[in-house]
Amino acid sequence: MRKVLKALARPFTETAGLARWMLVIGLVITAIFLICALFAPWLAPYGFDQTSAHGTEFVKRQAPSGDHLFGTDRLLFDVLSRTIWGARTAIEVVVLSIVICVAVGVPVGLVSGYYGGWIDRILVLVMDALFAFPSFLLAIVFAFLLTNKLPPGGFSGVLAVSLSLSVIYIPQYFRVVRNTTVSAKEATYVEAARAIGASDGVIMRRYLFGNVVQSVPVIGTLNAADAILTLAGLGFLGLGIQSTDAAEWGHDLNRALADAGSGVWWTGLYPGLAIVLLVTGLTLVGEGLNETLNPTLRRRRLLPVVMTPREEER
Repeated sequence: MRKVLKALARPFTETAGLARWMLVIGLVITAIFLICALFAPWLAPYGFDQTSAHGTEFVKRQAPSGDHLFGTDRLLFDVLSRTIWGARTAIEVVVLSIVICVAVGVPVGLVSGYYGGWIDRILVLVMDALFAFPSFLLAIVFAFLLTNKLPPGGFSGVLAVSLSLSVIYIPQYFRVVRNTTVSAKEATYVEAARAIGASDGVIMRRYLFGNVVQSVPVIGTLNAADAILTLAGLGFLGLGIQSTDAAEWGHDLNRALADAGSGVWWTGLYPGLAIVLLVTGLTLVGEGLNETLNPTLRRRRLLPVVMTPREEER
């Protein structure tokens, strides 16, 4: 437990100045959205698809008031509730996509970089082919292919979007881990492990894995910010999560386009502001971690040195 707490406190104890403030501000913003995602049933005044309460139907496009702090949209949904529930959808999609990327990209990159040869050439070719496509266009293609292909249910839309995002981010994890493994496998400690008879699996698991995944948290945090924008883009185009399945900020912005010309500003302001704030928070966390974990950018905290006057010799 002491080692875990020390590792968690490392970004704060070993950095100072702008990097530390970026990390703290980013964590605070991200923590607010995490709280909204975890406690959405208790924080949101209504359900994400609720259109009435106590037997009374909501008023269409009602301005912000005491009953609806963020107003209502043209489908009678409460905007505040949709915004809070949208945080849960965004966190679910981001976490699931990053888990899939790490589970696939890290082992494949480790195997490719360690063995090399024809395995490395085939995997590099496949990953470079995926990386060559525009990321958003590739996400649109996979989202279109996965639409109505998964078992029906409220979670099917989240899973389909998560798989679409994973396809565009797996090559990044692969390339980073593979390049690090190529240089790390020639290190002295790896040669010593081979000399004592360690198998390839043991070498990759015990000696290489811990050294090649140090950049993965930074990549995951930055990819999370980009995933929020991609998710919103897919929802805006109607390829993401539908209104009846879950609350999604991009889909709400799409519906808000029809309201912009009639002076209804609240249906698009709050979902858009949520996207901007969460992307900003995740980006600040990623930049702060990058300056903490990257030795070329890291600025360590220096303890003040106090020089005490030496006593005069008697």
